[in-house]
Amino acid sequence: MEIFELGVRALLKSKCVGEEPKDEALLGKLMLMAAKVAKMLDLKDGYRVVVNNGRHGCQSVYHLHLHVLGGRQLDWPPG
Repeated sequence: MEIFELGVRALLKSKCVGEEPKDEALLGKLMLMAAKVAKMLDLKDGYRVVVNNGRHGCQSVYHLHLHVLGGRQLDWPPG
């Protein structure tokens, strides 16, 4: 289980997160949780938050989750 998943399990109760206007607050909470994870991992030089979605996002089971990437200089463009 990923560190981020531990923090988010309590937030996610819906199978359709992000599809309704009422989900905007939850998505904001996810970004705040990403910042907390970055702080826990001491990513003080910066980090990137990535959301993969759908087949071209390399998902085989479609679900909402975030990746917090850091600890080194990241390249642009990604991928």
